[in-house]
Amino acid sequence: MPIIHLQHVSKGYTLGKVNQPVLHDISLKIFAGEFVAIVGPSGNGKSTLLNILTGIDRPCSGQVSVCGSALQHLKEEQLSVWRGANVGIVFQFFQLLPSLTLLQNILLPMDLVGKLPKKARLQRAHALLALVGLAGQAQQLPSQVSGGQQQRAAIARALANDPPLIVADEPTGNLDSDTADSVFALFLHLSQQGKTLVMVTHNEVLAQSASRRIAIEAGRIHTDHQTVSSEPPVA
Repeated sequence: MPIIHLQHVSKGYTLGKVNQPVLHDISLKIFAGEFVAIVGPSGNGKSTLLNILTGIDRPCSGQVSVCGSALQHLKEEQLSVWRGANVGIVFQFFQLLPSLTLLQNILLPMDLVGKLPKKARLQRAHALLALVGLAGQAQQLPSQVSGGQQQRAAIARALANDPPLIVADEPTGNLDSDTADSVFALFLHLSQQGKTLVMVTHNEVLAQSASRRIAIEAGRIHTDHQTVSSEPPVA
């Protein structure tokens, strides 16, 4: 069974009295362990597709099955619980809570889900910071570290509850090219560890290193397969 299965999904928004279609009859399967890059011009539905995959938004029609759950049938409270256990989300602008240290930002989703005992949560948070190269910055606030370090902390937070699916919306779009390369190398490492990753990116060089590339144009998709690279790309 695919970890993501979309069947005839359409989405539009009402602006005044006008319905603006965004996604058109999308059917898509993504399997466990794939690293999928979603590319295409701005305003063509990429972020809307990610929002539907994560249950942040709902389709106007069609079926959305992710990690074994039919999202269109879940209520908001159920979606929140489902999301905490199954999906890690990485945003372009990090979305770390500014009043919490990096360590506390990673602990927060574990505290909300309650999957691990408190002592194990702390151990896991430190291990995740070490994984992303931030072992020495655990007690610093987001404002006290660089943009690249904030994004790596955001990736660690996305991994907090060990979700089967990691979704990233332009995770390198706010970074310089060298920092973007190091962040993307971390995504490649996670992919090689068996995580399923779906990433929206405008960077075609980075997209070519994913195992599959999906292009969205005018709310419709077409796919082509790419070879996975074990080396970080040069942007």
